Amino acid sequence: MTGTSMDGVDIVAASFDPLQLHATLTLSFDPDLRDELMALTLPGDNEIDRMGKADVALAKMIGEGINQLIEQSHLDRSQIKAVGSHGQTIRHRPEHGFTLQIGDPNIITEITQIPVISDFRRRDMAAGGQGAPLVPAFHQDMFQHESIHRVILNLGGIANVSMLPAGQPDQVYGFDTGPA
Repeated sequence: MTGTSMDGVDIVAASFDPLQLHATLTLSFDPDLRDELMALTLPGDNEIDRMGKADVALAKMIGEGINQLIEQSHLDRSQIKAVGSHGQTIRHRPEHGFTLQIGDPNIITEITQIPVISDFRRRDMAAGGQGAPLVPAFHQDMFQHESIHRVILNLGGIANVSMLPAGQPDQVYGFDTGPA
């Protein structure tokens, strides 16, 4: 699983049945890439070409980081079923019906030779959601309890809360709270 903030990329090797953390790696952005990602969050000149270059640079960084994590942690690549990469959000405008993340999953697949699952936010919006937060479904699967109400706080680039009412799987919801 990979995640990005405006500081860098967090890479995690985990299994989910049972939940187990195997290894982590954090890579800081090159200052030029970070500046470009920040600039792409606002309208500007030559956005499409600049976005395309940043998309490729970020994907290469993620793919190479995954390979580094695998090698440093002596993980068996054949045991890794997939990489989940939500990429870097450069525009999120659910009020206009769109969200845009970059970090080309095809390039990540080529570099790692591992299938990549991506585009989570757009899929959520197509299903009628807001594209964020995405974690309530994961929190529900991992932490919902039949008789105990639970609230999960997720601290990422944007903090969000998942509400997990006891024994009410159809009442789970989440919301953003602001910068973390």
